[in-house]
Amino acid sequence: MNPETIRQLIEQGLPGAHADVRGDDGVHFEATVVAEAFRGKLPLARHRLVYSTLGDRMGGEIHALALKTLTPEEAA
Repeated sequence: MNPETIRQLIEQGLPGAHADVRGDDGVHFEATVVAEAFRGKLPLARHRLVYSTLGDRMGGEIHALALKTLTPEEAA
């Protein structure tokens, strides 16, 4: 698994989202995701939205994913 693939999966699964994904070892990653879909949602619900875009890869190909989730206004 690589950061670019994860970025594409997140952005495809959350239309209009922008993801910046980093990770050097192929299993541990950090991502900042900006999406309108996060508006009005608590952090846990936001993280679940992102995890749902990755499906079975979480806990498998992706051992760990540290998330920062923001609405566009929060990111500005």
